Amino acid sequence: MSHVDRIARIRIQLDDWQPAIWRRVEVPLTATLKALHDVIQAAMPFDDYHLFEFRADGKRYAIPDPEWDSMRDRTLSAKTMRLGTLIDRGVKELAYTYDFGDDWRHTVTIEAVADADPAVEYPRYIEGAGRAPPEDVGGVPGFELFLDAIADPKHEQHRELKRWHGRPFDPERAAEDEILTRIGKLAKRHVLGKAGFAKSRSQSR
Repeated sequence: MSHVDRIARIRIQLDDWQPAIWRRVEVPLTATLKALHDVIQAAMPFDDYHLFEFRADGKRYAIPDPEWDSMRDRTLSAKTMRLGTLIDRGVKELAYTYDFGDDWRHTVTIEAVADADPAVEYPRYIEGAGRAPPEDVGGVPGFELFLDAIADPKHEQHRELKRWHGRPFDPERAAEDEILTRIGKLAKRHVLGKAGFAKSRSQSR
């Protein structure tokens, strides 16, 4: 089945955290796993400072590094594996880890596949809940400490962590203005990419 003009509706949820921090997005089936990584970074949002991996169908997908990859745990390229190919193989869920120090693990669920709306630019952000952790906060324990400290002016680390973060942080809000701006930039890049591909095909005929 052709993946062109088809999209997947995807739910991304941060593991090991309550209340749930999650996002729902729509992504073209032609997107690579690297492009899906870019969408997740924009949707949470994170700042893409660290390494990442996807695991699906018993395989690991990331940016291969010959110095680190072992024969036992060979890395396949996230830049060449397409979302639609995995879906065709029956994959309905992927594990996504970002920042192997803080170890932010996510469950990525394929909720539905549908025809794309010609009037919509993809990827598209649909909805979500909760604010993603700040970069380098120290994993789940560090995030718990950070939230406790910024919520309590009497906490011994309140001033230090407010100054460290440097801007307001509301754990209940998903920072949707920032998410929509960043997803919008990815959508424009995708539209330009499609236009360039169509032009190159027409010129090669």
